[in-house]
Amino acid sequence: MEVQIFRIQVLAVLGSLAVLGAVLNLLRQKKLREEYSLLWLAIALAFLGLSLWRDLLTRISFSVGIAYPPAALFLILIMGAYLLLMHYSLVISKLADKNRDLAQELGLLRAEVERMRAALPREEAPR
Repeated sequence: MEVQIFRIQVLAVLGSLAVLGAVLNLLRQKKLREEYSLLWLAIALAFLGLSLWRDLLTRISFSVGIAYPPAALFLILIMGAYLLLMHYSLVISKLADKNRDLAQELGLLRAEVERMRAALPREEAPR
């Protein structure tokens, strides 16, 4: 039983390190912006900490009434995913608002250009 727990712990540590390495690599290649990577890094470090310190996970799970510590880990993973989804929903909402504002500004500028073109005499109008 102890060997199986050790294998799971090693797998969890390797998985956490893989996510951490992937995020750092994406940052290094400038494919992921720093402000979006902070949440990924925090979640990866939290899982690395929980993977290395098994007693912490056991304490957390029993303190919230979960008898099986891996189920608590799964719950923490789901909460982290919801946190990421909430963060990206906020980012998308801001971008949608900016996109709408830019489209309205472009429409106003086009109307102004058309009004100015119509005010020019015919022979001076650019083609």
